[in-house]
Amino acid sequence: MAPTLTSLISPEEIAATVMRLGQRIDQDYAGHGVVLVGVLKGAFVFLADLMRQLQTPVERVEFIRLSSYGAGTVSSGSVKVWATPEPTIVSGNHVLLVEDIVDTGRSTTTALALLRDMQPASLKLVALLDKPERRELPITIDYRGMTIPDRFIVGYGIDWDEKYRQLPGIYAVD
Repeated sequence: MAPTLTSLISPEEIAATVMRLGQRIDQDYAGHGVVLVGVLKGAFVFLADLMRQLQTPVERVEFIRLSSYGAGTVSSGSVKVWATPEPTIVSGNHVLLVEDIVDTGRSTTTALALLRDMQPASLKLVALLDKPERRELPITIDYRGMTIPDRFIVGYGIDWDEKYRQLPGIYAVD
């Protein structure tokens, strides 16, 4: 039986938020290029839309692949690292880690630590969604799109057991 999906964020609200984030990033990185590192798989749609909004030169697009959910609706608490960028790509460059959502902070903390060890010139975090009620580790989100309630969500690249990524908005699973 298919779950009931309740609309939380419309495609239009997402587009306006991505535009606002792009403008802020452009202001902060005027005169510099950036390396975008997207967290797979959930952030790939957001990364693509954000990149198209940027006037800042995008030097490279890279990905880091992490997993903490599997088929469930609650984080397992352990983060598996499947892939990271080559350190030479990150080293000495301005890097933006692009996250779809920050909830417990475990995956984001892992990704930031891995990238920090590669010695970028700077490292900042852009997250479309923030779910602070679930936070277990402190995280500074340099560019926050929207704060959402503690509900399991799908759509706009975010999945539930690899399903629902294609939805243009963001939905709560009831």
